[in-house]
Amino acid sequence: MGRMRFKDEVNPEYVMRTTPDEKAFYFFWDIGRFTGISARSLEEFYEKISIAPSKSLEFHFVRGDFERWVREVLGDPHLANMIGSIDRSLKDKKLRAMLKMKIRRRINQLRTLLDAQK
Repeated sequence: MGRMRFKDEVNPEYVMRTTPDEKAFYFFWDIGRFTGISARSLEEFYEKISIAPSKSLEFHFVRGDFERWVREVLGDPHLANMIGSIDRSLKDKKLRAMLKMKIRRRINQLRTLLDAQK
């Protein structure tokens, strides 16, 4: 089988936009304990995954917060499903690496789609 194509699935410009502060992703240690880290775009989200504490990544990952934000705020069900497919038992460096790999792959796909629209 050939590679999957994502031609008309999403509006890449919309997914890659910068959101207002109230729609940003806020990283928490746990309920009510903000880390001071937030992301307002998919690219910023990728960058912040690199520096957010592992405990925060694990907290949000098991709750489905990452996939919910990607689906509902950024409007990318494909990336939300990619994040949702990650093994829930992953922790620390392995979880961070897997999140970064999936997000980077999707950013590259979206950039390719944006370039094709020009």
